[in-house]
Amino acid sequence: MSTIRPSRDSDLPAIAAIYSHHVLNSTGTFETTPPTESEMATRRADVLAKGLPYLVAEDGGQVLGFAYCQWFKPRPAYRFSAEDSIYLHPDAAGKGLGKVLLAELARQAEAGGIRKLIAVIGDSNNAGSVGVHRALGFSPVGTIKSCGWKFGKWLDMVMMEKTLGEGDATPPEPAAR
Repeated sequence: MSTIRPSRDSDLPAIAAIYSHHVLNSTGTFETTPPTESEMATRRADVLAKGLPYLVAEDGGQVLGFAYCQWFKPRPAYRFSAEDSIYLHPDAAGKGLGKVLLAELARQAEAGGIRKLIAVIGDSNNAGSVGVHRALGFSPVGTIKSCGWKFGKWLDMVMMEKTLGEGDATPPEPAAR
């Protein structure tokens, strides 16, 4: 039985290894050189410093995946819209874990004041990522054709969105971020 929990410093080797696999073997990320464990730690610290969730899925002490969200853009006006990222260990793919992990990420993002969750999915042929986002209520908003070059081919970027909580029906709390 997998557990979804906040990430810990001790998870960084597994997080870096999972992400490295995706950088080197998939088009789900447009990075082409795996970041070091130190760089992954810096990225995680930035997410946590903004009060955003950074989660792992764990089973029997093994990290099987991770998910986090980051402001969609760095400017303060975007602080209520976040881009989600989710990566699974290759052995954990296709077993429903991504759906559970992304659902918990969305729940925690909403609890933290995020009103719009945005998926920026590498490769329009990434059926797994598109499917898990669609299953959780994300709607497609567009495809940017041939905007990435990886593995000797042009790749599209698919954008999807999900409104959280009250969305744009009300202004954010006055004291919010």
